[in-house]
Amino acid sequence: MKHYDAVICYMEHGSKMETTVTERVRKHREGLRAAGLKPVQIWVPDTRLESFRKRCERECLSLTADPHEAETLAWIAEVADTDGWV
Repeated sequence: MKHYDAVICYMEHGSKMETTVTERVRKHREGLRAAGLKPVQIWVPDTRLESFRKRCERECLSLTADPHEAETLAWIAEVADTDGWV
């Protein structure tokens, strides 16, 4: 099977299919808004950072001897619906 590195489209300049990325994104967002949706930005921790790993480790270790943690984990195991999980 041949591999092609590029696709060339020979369309006349000014063709209806020629749109900028900005125009396509604008139209897409307009459609989403028309469907009753709105954009939301969420900032989350960067899980690739070593500082994130260390913080998780520190927090997990702080819970190992906590009786409330053992009780909570036991409750989660009891009420969890895991039917169909692989």
